[in-house]
Amino acid sequence: MGKIDRREFLQVAASASALTVGFSLPLSSRAAATQSNTFAPNAWLRITPDNKITVICGSAEMGQGVLTAIPMLVAEELEADWSLVSVEQAPVDAAYNNPMFGMQATGGSTTVRAHWTPVRQAGAAAREMLVAAAAKKWGLPADKLRCERSQVIAPGGQKITYGALVALAAEQPVPEKPLLKSSADFKILGKPTRRLDTPAKTNGTAKFGIDARVDGMLVAVMARAPHAGIKPKSFNEAAAKAIKGVRQVIAIDSGVAVLADGYWAAKKGRDALAVVWEMGDKASLDSAKVSTMLAEGASKASAMALEKGSIKDVAATLKAEYEVPYLAHACMEPLNCLAWVKGDEVEIWAGTQSQGPAQGILAQVASATPAKVKINTMLLGGGFGRRFAPDFTIDAVLLSKLSGRPVKLVYAREDDMAAGFYRPASLVRFEAALDGAGTPTMLRADVGSPSIMAASGFMQIPPNGVDSMAVEGLADHPYQIANQRIAYGRAEPGPQVWFWRSVGHSQNCFFIESFIDEMAAAAKQDPLAFRLKMLDPKHTRHRGVLELAAAKAGWGKPAGPGVHRGIAVAEAFGSYVAEVVEVSMADDGTPKLHRVVAAVDCGLTANPQTITRQIESAICYALSAALYGKITFAGGKVEQGNFHDYPVVRMSEMPKIDVHIVPSKADPGGIGEPGTPPLAPALANAIFAATGKRIRKLPIDTGLLKKA
Repeated sequence: MGKIDRREFLQVAASASALTVGFSLPLSSRAAATQSNTFAPNAWLRITPDNKITVICGSAEMGQGVLTAIPMLVAEELEADWSLVSVEQAPVDAAYNNPMFGMQATGGSTTVRAHWTPVRQAGAAAREMLVAAAAKKWGLPADKLRCERSQVIAPGGQKITYGALVALAAEQPVPEKPLLKSSADFKILGKPTRRLDTPAKTNGTAKFGIDARVDGMLVAVMARAPHAGIKPKSFNEAAAKAIKGVRQVIAIDSGVAVLADGYWAAKKGRDALAVVWEMGDKASLDSAKVSTMLAEGASKASAMALEKGSIKDVAATLKAEYEVPYLAHACMEPLNCLAWVKGDEVEIWAGTQSQGPAQGILAQVASATPAKVKINTMLLGGGFGRRFAPDFTIDAVLLSKLSGRPVKLVYAREDDMAAGFYRPASLVRFEAALDGAGTPTMLRADVGSPSIMAASGFMQIPPNGVDSMAVEGLADHPYQIANQRIAYGRAEPGPQVWFWRSVGHSQNCFFIESFIDEMAAAAKQDPLAFRLKMLDPKHTRHRGVLELAAAKAGWGKPAGPGVHRGIAVAEAFGSYVAEVVEVSMADDGTPKLHRVVAAVDCGLTANPQTITRQIESAICYALSAALYGKITFAGGKVEQGNFHDYPVVRMSEMPKIDVHIVPSKADPGGIGEPGTPPLAPALANAIFAATGKRIRKLPIDTGLLKKA
């Protein structure tokens, strides 16, 4: 049986350079092969004689809008008629490698900022080739021609469509350094634009991973091992096979799978297995032990993430300890993969964030060559980092190989939530000193947390011992403090940790922005004024979003009867976001959010409509975590299973969200994640303004806020 460890998954893929041929499309059934009457100057673009333009997107679409943003980048430089533009999903090919990753993968809020230049160059090169073709056809100098709405136009007004030029354009040399437009001349980029994938998603023709089907496939549901390396002590195979429709029961390294004619039979079979796990020393793991281990990591923190001045001679006047739990990704579409191993060939249909790495990994799993592993990238019903992991594709390929059938594996939410890939739990101990004027003179932060870098399998903790993801957003905070020591202490309670929306920023912004508020309170100063006074002068973009969010929220003015405000700011993934939360408190300690005002500076923008929606989405995701999110352990096993005990905010709980985009000429930043970090501290700071009580542990314990 093929086997690959969780921590090996990208090491294998790094050397896989062979390319696959052909692909299935989540939004279109048109053939992918380039035809002789098609102008295809590069991997990103095809133009046909009917003047239709197809852009090929190599990134995964999980709701963040890349199937519109990438076409906008091409169309802007191409001077395309947007109404003629459509999009298709790319195959696995090195041409679509994310320039920031060096592999074809989607994450880290990188798609637009990584492809901003190369994809525009693809459109510009095509435009110059079309102009050259028209110049040759008309016998005119190319520099006398211009392009507009998928036409080349001569000085006298003569016009010819791109479609009429495809054959002649294909004969022109590809420009090495095509001229890019100034942002001042943009006609498509920076304008609110309807998404190209919306019609298919609303009329039901869009294909997500869970929609994939092939004739003769079996559906698999797994009882997944609660921890890596845990084996089943026993399971009732006969009981599972007694369920009508169950065909096979197969044990693999990650658990025990039931294969059946359909999902319901497979799930009932999985439930009938009654697996007893050989827990070993994992049986002693509980949430209290997790907290103890995190505290021990913080107490021994010695890997220096930041050291400035000297804290030795400055007595602390303020101390606090903050903690956050493990969090699940809780993607709305359950993880799934349809795999078909046919001899030495492999084909999968999956919503994956890591197509390129998957090709190399699955080749090893199936004992195939990478060139014979075909990845059909489907739409993702939420990713948040979870679908960057390879486990669900590995399991599906193994089950197909062992069963001899195409197998569609679906992780039931309970099985996915109970078996790892969590946002790390983390704890930080702060100390600070303020002088007589209320100016901070010392900051110490000791962090205890598991290492995502070590867990990833493709990154290494550097020689200084600092996992940068465990301290990002904390060690690089924007505030001027003369004496600082921020250190990391690795603590590994055991559960598999992974990238979660905004990664380390998700907890570290809560930590630092809450503690900055504590400093402001100790200094008896307004939290906004305190932040602005402390900001390093070079951090003008932090200042810009803070001032804009505060102004739009009416900071300093009454928010309404019983309504109080809190504020926080974060820099993450090349973007800057400040959020103001307005909250009132019920007698039982439940906070009611009335409004969140967000200001975002993400540099040059592709689609402002998408930016607004992503900030709204990030706030919703962060609010769910702040109010409810926690993965807890008892007897070594996770206690949560589905949305009944791992809730997300309901529509009735959502506040009004106002998003304001700062006009900027800076390089593009990311947008899928930066809206998440400021929400929790802004909420906690608003609750302090309302109650005088500090929230130092998430999710919020409303019992501590209950009126006496």
